[in-house]
Amino acid sequence: MNIIKLSAINSTNDYLKGLSSAQYLENFTIVSAEDQTAGRGQMGAQWNVEPGKNLTFSVLVKDLLLDVTEIFSLNAAVAVSVVGALENFSVPNLFIKWPNDILADNKKIGGILIENSIKSGGEIYSVIGIGLNVNQKEFGELTKASSLAVIMNKEFNKDAIMTAIVESLKRNVAILLNKNGSKIWKDYHAKLYKKGLPMPFEKNGVRFMGIIQGVSQKGELKVQLEDDTVAAYGIKEVQLLY
Repeated sequence: MNIIKLSAINSTNDYLKGLSSAQYLENFTIVSAEDQTAGRGQMGAQWNVEPGKNLTFSVLVKDLLLDVTEIFSLNAAVAVSVVGALENFSVPNLFIKWPNDILADNKKIGGILIENSIKSGGEIYSVIGIGLNVNQKEFGELTKASSLAVIMNKEFNKDAIMTAIVESLKRNVAILLNKNGSKIWKDYHAKLYKKGLPMPFEKNGVRFMGIIQGVSQKGELKVQLEDDTVAAYGIKEVQLLY
């Protein structure tokens, strides 16, 4: 496992993208940082962490996505990999909140950001950024945030968790390569937060009730509305209020 450890960097995703453009890197190369000064979440949202306390790392996955309709399958595989690895550390009540959050005990403990680039020969490189709150204990005004240390009342070895996540990711990427994505999606939906339960949503400032039915392979959230029709929402098009 090729791991590049940095003390501080603006973004592990940006660093790994630049490195992969400049030189050959083996599949599943990892860049991790103790402090990330310009970390990003979905749609440009900032991801800020306490230096030295949490996991911020990026993983290179090469030549996996062959069809644009399969892009969110990698998101699903990454989320399932994180949850599966954390279950091995006995973290309770783990869920995947669409589109890219990892929850435990109804609190956000992590996020995923995947950036894809197509090389001149048609090969697709995916840089998978993972942020996970591990040993941080104070979150200020972020009342919906938590960490493994807070939930489990003990500190964790960050490297052990990162290794477990990447090993889990390797297994799930192999499943995708073997065209057995149905297993990934089954595991994803089994952990999809609030699936099958009436929940409030908001779109363009308007609140409404709906029931999450699942997520399409394009990454759209499928919600049953009060008139029993099912609507599909893209990323950031609708917000789940919880």
